[in-house]
Amino acid sequence: MTDWVQKAEDQEVSKLVDKLEIKSDNGTKPADDNECDTAEKQELLNGIYAMGFNTPSKIQETALPTLLADPPQNMIAQSQSGTGKTAAFVLAMLSRVNVNLNHPQVLCLSPTYELAIQTGEVAARMGQFCPEIKLRFAVRGEEVDRNKRISEHILIGTPGKMLDWGLKFRLFDMKKISVFVLDEADVMIATQGHHDQCIRIHKMLNAQCQMLFFSATYDKEVMDFARLIVTEPTIIRLMREEESLDNIKQYYVKCQNEDGKYNAIQNIYGCISIGQAIIFCHTRRTAAWLAAKMTSDGHSVAVLSGDLTVEQRLAVLDRFRSGLEKVLITTNVLSRGIDIEQVTIVVNFDLPVDVRGNADCETYLHRIGRTGRFALTIINDQTRIFIGTSKTTLSDKFMNARFVEGHHSGIDGARIGSHFYTHAQNGVKNEPICKLMI
Repeated sequence: MTDWVQKAEDQEVSKLVDKLEIKSDNGTKPADDNECDTAEKQELLNGIYAMGFNTPSKIQETALPTLLADPPQNMIAQSQSGTGKTAAFVLAMLSRVNVNLNHPQVLCLSPTYELAIQTGEVAARMGQFCPEIKLRFAVRGEEVDRNKRISEHILIGTPGKMLDWGLKFRLFDMKKISVFVLDEADVMIATQGHHDQCIRIHKMLNAQCQMLFFSATYDKEVMDFARLIVTEPTIIRLMREEESLDNIKQYYVKCQNEDGKYNAIQNIYGCISIGQAIIFCHTRRTAAWLAAKMTSDGHSVAVLSGDLTVEQRLAVLDRFRSGLEKVLITTNVLSRGIDIEQVTIVVNFDLPVDVRGNADCETYLHRIGRTGRFALTIINDQTRIFIGTSKTTLSDKFMNARFVEGHHSGIDGARIGSHFYTHAQNGVKNEPICKLMI
């Protein structure tokens, strides 16, 4: 884990708790079971300062008093992508550990391998001055001695592996867990496989365990279910108009077919300065086709999808973070939580849809949250029809994407700053297709 810790980008930990006073009465650590209370953990504050953060974000300022309260309080929290949710619940996780007890006390579940690794990186960096706090990843490829109980205080991983260790192999006692964190709670609850696994884990926890659910999006059904399983939670929710990411300029381009969509990407690279880009495709097949096309045209491209091995996925992310590849083409496996500082544009080569073919508005917001500047969606004829029939739903969610009805009964333009973008359509280059809409 050391190499990953050193390479951690910590993008989620954008602004942290300078206002949080962490001190002990006499400046030394007490020896009783309350030793690791946050109010007595100067080491954690040292770690926060060492990471270079000094101002809390809105979600941190709002949530931390409850997260760190004594007695512990449950929480269901919503905040936009990139606003510091990870830093907030990681601080709560670290602050609840009692180092005198050599068994797992904190479980943090993430929907993907990559997100679990990133959360662990943040925890390791924040707790760098607390060497007595031990953490371990419970993810695919991580092996354990089945004859030996797990002694690390914090386990961060995916639901399947956590179930294996806690239920199947009985390597730790679920009843002794004091903090349970569900990151990206909406997809963990809404996705059938994750849902079943999370419920099984939840049922094994004791009634006093602090439950913390975090996500950028919650639909009504997910929120109703979360309220059922979390006892008396403090709920932090965004107003509907706050769910969109106003700091990200969202652009829309219309094309006739897949080749037209590819030409749009080519021309965009020709007219704006791009540091690194993440391109989202709906299927692995499309991702592989697009990667081959861009590579043949001289672009430095990496591909990340669910069919790669653990080692391959780590290598792809490592190379992309290091800047060895400028374009990362991926599927929804990377739509949530992963933040890389150099990324200046996110491209939706395909709009996200759910298993029934309906607009997946939440995934759209998570995708574009990977960048701090621009998000571009490329739309073909079929997509325009889809949006034309679903524009009310999409308009409700995509607050910055004010769709404009055109002669194709779909999108004819979009809000894209004060410039025109062009692309090749029917062999004609430099045709303006998107215009500032006020």
